[in-house]
Amino acid sequence: MRDAPTTTAGDGGGDANGGDRGWFTRPVPGRRAGGSPPGDRGAGPPERPDGPPPERPAVRAAKWVPVRAVAPARAPADRPPADPVRRHYASPEERPAGHPHRPDDHPSRQVGTELPRLPYRAGPQGEHQRPAELPPDRPTRPAPPAEPAAAAGQPPSADALLIRRTLTGIEPVADKVTSYFYALLFVRHPDLRALFPAAMDLQRDRLFKALLTAARHADDAPTLTAYLSRLGRGHRKYGTLPTHYPAVGECLIASLTRFAGDSWSEAAEAAWVRVYTAISQIMIDAAAEDEARSPAWWQAEIIGHELRTPDVAVVTVRPDQPYPFLAGQYTSLETPWWPRIWRHYSFSAAPRQDGLLSFHVKAVPAGWVSGALVHRARPGDVLRLGPPTGSMIVDHTTDNGLLCLGGGTGIAPIKALVEDVAEHGRRRPVEVFYGARHDDGLYDIDTMLRLQRSHPWLSVRPVVAEGPTRGLVGQLPHIVRQYGPWNAYDAYLSGPPGMIRSGVDTLKRIGVPLDRIRHDAIDEPRGTPTD
Repeated sequence: MRDAPTTTAGDGGGDANGGDRGWFTRPVPGRRAGGSPPGDRGAGPPERPDGPPPERPAVRAAKWVPVRAVAPARAPADRPPADPVRRHYASPEERPAGHPHRPDDHPSRQVGTELPRLPYRAGPQGEHQRPAELPPDRPTRPAPPAEPAAAAGQPPSADALLIRRTLTGIEPVADKVTSYFYALLFVRHPDLRALFPAAMDLQRDRLFKALLTAARHADDAPTLTAYLSRLGRGHRKYGTLPTHYPAVGECLIASLTRFAGDSWSEAAEAAWVRVYTAISQIMIDAAAEDEARSPAWWQAEIIGHELRTPDVAVVTVRPDQPYPFLAGQYTSLETPWWPRIWRHYSFSAAPRQDGLLSFHVKAVPAGWVSGALVHRARPGDVLRLGPPTGSMIVDHTTDNGLLCLGGGTGIAPIKALVEDVAEHGRRRPVEVFYGARHDDGLYDIDTMLRLQRSHPWLSVRPVVAEGPTRGLVGQLPHIVRQYGPWNAYDAYLSGPPGMIRSGVDTLKRIGVPLDRIRHDAIDEPRGTPTD
């Protein structure tokens, strides 16, 4: 996922004319809210109507909802200025001093400097404990999905109804709305362009989609808060500041005003202002809390690069400071060759005493980040890591068995979960189904079979879609149905989006409760298993 740098937030006051735009900055004099700015090369040209749009009166129907004042988060003092021109360096040593990916500035390259290691507390009988400094808001056990307020028997709020009506109205022209939104944002606020990657083909929909997703869950406070808090923490690595948020709100409202048609009204605009204000505040609060306990990003030097197949590599890095995470989580990663382009990769091992982190990377066609990590990265290169995230973690308060489905490089977090169970020392059945299209795609099967020989509670079954093979032949979810029963197991799925969807459907049909099926979001760009 690249979480789009969803930017928002201001002082919470109304505009100078007594209007109720609240958090949103006033439109620039002489510039219409629905005007047609020049297009951005990355965002695409905005829609150009034949005539000027009708002027809209200022909104006065909605009452401004106060927003807590939050001190703007400080930009990291050690963050170097962005390169005015993106440059590819032939080797790490050619990068200028102070470059964020220059290895000789990395603490691990300084004479006499030893990187700190992740502290662990020894538990009873040597039981492995979580990192002592793990932020308290990180989940210690998976939680079932929150039930939307409307689904719990409560009718949707008036604001939620207005927002859903707007979303229905813009759905047929979603591409035009997105293009117009980015063009307007970059023309009115050109300084924000540096927060986005040079190529906008993938990023283009992320910010707008995040805004709409949050607005759609306006009545579901637990889900909304969890989703936005994660975004707020993650956006620190992009350099997002509270002062950026009003610009996004202004352009969001302008884009909706232009394209929502009959579903747009003063009441709808007021509803969007209130909801967006709440969205922004949750993200700002989460970022401010996170700043007090962790950096915006970590520098991580590559110390190991092992090609398992011509297009799959195991990359091992050493972060410049302790990196607390849980087995089954993932992180966002930026390479020196593609600045501002982040991809998600799952950790392929449980937390280690030496603090090293490993990832399985498959180079996919046109995959900029994955291709660079597999074919270009070498020991000594320095990457940047965002904070850990993800809730596909083991619940160590129960003795439930684990049913694990890993497809392709999706075996990486499954391996980490197995190691986590082993380190906790509790004997509980773990059934792993490791799938690939062909037998040579089971690049980590030897590692998994070694784990099976070491732990009698672990069973590993290789599955390929097309033979010949030394394992089972068929589609992974269909093979799982032939075993079981699984209704007393906690299920974990990691792999291609199609495999996860099919796997979830299969598990539900054979009686596995939905709240015991765990997987990470499947609609976000990830490095595991695709770029």
